[in-house]
Amino acid sequence: MLLVRPRRDQDPSIRLGITVSGKVGGAVVRNRMKRRFRELARMVLPHSGIAGADHVLIGRAGGIEKAFPELRADLEGALARLRPKAERTAA
Repeated sequence: MLLVRPRRDQDPSIRLGITVSGKVGGAVVRNRMKRRFRELARMVLPHSGIAGADHVLIGRAGGIEKAFPELRADLEGALARLRPKAERTAA
């Protein structure tokens, strides 16, 4: 799950937050999911993220079993769907 919220300040940086609930699994599973999210963010957010917005990735059950390319495609698709909405609210 991805949440994006424009900050409406003059800072164009992209900020990232990651949260994975204990319902997802034990500490090993949660930390693995967070590592995968950080790598996804390094790969995708610089070119697809929304400038001046906070991006929060929320780990859900079942996400750890997904293949990395599938997670990347999901994140890129979610950002593509959000981009027009974010551009409308920034104006």
